Amino acid sequence: MDSPYRSLQLTEARARFDLLDVTAYDVVLDLASDEKTFTSVTTIDFTSRGGETFVDLKARHVNRITFNGHDLDPSLVVRGRLPLATDPGENRLVVDAVMPFRNDGEGLHRSIDPADGRHYVYGMSFMDAAPSIFACFDQPDLKAPYTLHVTAPSDWSVIGNAPGSKVETSPTSALWEFERSQPLSTYFVTLVAGPYHVIHDEHAGVPLSLSSRQSIATALETDADELFTMTKQCFDEFHRIFGIRYPFGNYHQAFVPEFNAGAMENPGCVTFRDPLLFTSKVTRGERVQRATTVAHEMAHQWFGNITTPKWWDDLWLNESFAEYMGNRVTADVTQYDDAWIHTGYARRQWGLVADQRPSTHPVAGNGAVDATAALQDFDGISYAKGSTILRQLNTRLGDDVFFGGVIDHFERNRFGNATMRDLFGSWERAGAGDLSAFTDSWLLTTGADTLSLDRDAGVIRRTPPAGQAQARDHEIRVALGTGSGWQVQELSVDGDATPIDVPDGTALVLDPDLATWVLPMPDEVSLAGFRDSIGSTSDPVIRLGIWNSVRSAFHNAQVDPAEVVRLAEQSLPSETNDDALRSTLPFLTGQVTAVSQDPSAASGRIHAACRQLLERAPAGSTTQLAAFQGAVSSSNDVTGLREWLAGAGLPAGLEIDADLRWRLLIRVATLGGTDRAALDEELLTDPTTKARVDHATAVSSLPDHAAKAWAWSRFDGTESASNYELIACGTGLWRSGQEEFTAPYVERYFAELPHAGTVHSGWVLGNVTEHFFPISSLEDATLSRASDLVDRPGLDLTIRRNLIDMADALERRLAVRRTFTRS
Repeated sequence: MDSPYRSLQLTEARARFDLLDVTAYDVVLDLASDEKTFTSVTTIDFTSRGGETFVDLKARHVNRITFNGHDLDPSLVVRGRLPLATDPGENRLVVDAVMPFRNDGEGLHRSIDPADGRHYVYGMSFMDAAPSIFACFDQPDLKAPYTLHVTAPSDWSVIGNAPGSKVETSPTSALWEFERSQPLSTYFVTLVAGPYHVIHDEHAGVPLSLSSRQSIATALETDADELFTMTKQCFDEFHRIFGIRYPFGNYHQAFVPEFNAGAMENPGCVTFRDPLLFTSKVTRGERVQRATTVAHEMAHQWFGNITTPKWWDDLWLNESFAEYMGNRVTADVTQYDDAWIHTGYARRQWGLVADQRPSTHPVAGNGAVDATAALQDFDGISYAKGSTILRQLNTRLGDDVFFGGVIDHFERNRFGNATMRDLFGSWERAGAGDLSAFTDSWLLTTGADTLSLDRDAGVIRRTPPAGQAQARDHEIRVALGTGSGWQVQELSVDGDATPIDVPDGTALVLDPDLATWVLPMPDEVSLAGFRDSIGSTSDPVIRLGIWNSVRSAFHNAQVDPAEVVRLAEQSLPSETNDDALRSTLPFLTGQVTAVSQDPSAASGRIHAACRQLLERAPAGSTTQLAAFQGAVSSSNDVTGLREWLAGAGLPAGLEIDADLRWRLLIRVATLGGTDRAALDEELLTDPTTKARVDHATAVSSLPDHAAKAWAWSRFDGTESASNYELIACGTGLWRSGQEEFTAPYVERYFAELPHAGTVHSGWVLGNVTEHFFPISSLEDATLSRASDLVDRPGLDLTIRRNLIDMADALERRLAVRRTFTRS
């Protein structure tokens, strides 16, 4: 079904860029008069070569439009576009409109904190949501400065891209005036408004601040020193590397509710999902994730904000660079010097899986024909793969040339837009030489080469992705298992068959430190060696390399689920890195057990391994916490789980906080050990935003018809739910082993999904397509239904892309079952 709005086409963006230069935006917003809508008065000054164009506007109602002193009929706005016949020279457009507050994490999102009833607002203009806040020419290469004037309730704080202050106050409202910003793309414009708890600091002349909802202010206060310290360390390092100071005035980091992405790099006012403020005890891995996210968004202030891609086909100029620099700077200058190990566990498979799907795309030049298509490419390829390739290029060029080119790129395109060709021109001027072969091999191709050991021939075989002849060389390390440990050596894989001496019976780990972008496939001898040696292997890089290769093999139906479980039994009890547990355990309990010969037995063996680690882990450690989380998710024992809920039989040093309590309740619900009424009672005692999401997961996980109908009512819009709750409902709905209750929703999913765009949009439409997909229906007929729907003419692009990806995930699960399940 057609979207109510037209997505901007690349051809249209180019034509509008050739026609217009935008001088300035002046935006007046009234957030105080109504809780459902707000008024938005936008004045756009621009020059034109003269001719027809259009402005983007997604309003609830248009009060008045004035163009060059003449009124225009508001009914001219159709499907989010206002046509304009521009005059040569200067033009002025004034649009007075009523806009909707949204609750899907886009536009001006307004939410009510269930803990205290307070209202909070934040702006998310990315990717094409800016026109639901203000009228604009919504494309990244029509930058302009912004001046905002915001009326808000008198007890609210308002923070934007530029410094601002309260200038007028009445008993019920206050007016905030903001300084003129630097030139910004439309997708960067934001504000954060509400009774937020705000903490201030300063570093090297940059005013710093943090904010959160009042109900989680204690968590913000607890972590403020860590957050400020990391921010200061990262600023110092970015200033050292680039020699260009942060140019956007204040640097505010706002933790906001129901945020779709991990964070958004808005200049001067970065927004983060507020689960990154920890209200319960968390693993070190979660803190590393937050640290790399903080550094990632800071890197964007240069890669993206100072110099912005001209169009979304070069989004890697934003995300791949921010991913690489965020990981590098976190590892180099913060307490989290193991950030590369973290990203190996947390991000590597995300990228490799995406690069093996039918929807794979090049890192650069991804063919984003419009904004809707571009949104789907914010994936593991644009982040993890692109970051790896940039790390390779940095190793090849060295810091002097690599950053010399980057600095030249920023200086030539300061507050402007650029393309891949512009950046590579800067690198070549800095001394990189001709990089065309590197670009062709790594950035403009798809897929990953497979590396495997041919023991009989004594070679490493390099196999390119199907249908691709482009040869890519790999500079890697390999680790050989010996009786005394692991011997590491360098290896240049520069042909289809590279000689290597691997003694008989010796396990081989290919590219353990993930230096290149490749699928390492272990042979049977190595798999056996991994199982025998991983328990005594203390090197986190080797352990990471083992698990990366095993996960890739499992994804390609090259390893028996039973073999993966046997490896887990040897690996988990000796694991000391909670990041490894945090990534490996969900893979084991969510994917491997689902396709095992006996899922319950496989889960029980993983549970036993977690219990062994619980006995060994230091009391109160984050390793103990991660082991307990794994023991909960793999338990089949309702009685034991209930004892833990009651505080009985807990390992010394471990306490059941709110997060662990809900984890236990979700598992008990999945096993049918509770009911809806009891879960509702739990929510009454813990009426927080996070508890609402956990409650939604728990209720949807119950093995009964009423629970599945409750979850489905959020999908079809019969009942409202926040974006986080929707994901929770989809996750809980499709529990393995509950096919008796989920079977009716297989048919309903494929019948109703084409019309989901009438209920959901943008990020949320993609989320519901993915998370409500019947992934636990391991039937060929389900895959056929998915394939048929993908081919349906006129299917929404967001639905089609996410459906392709989920169908691929199901097909791979079926391939494992066919290959290894014995009748």
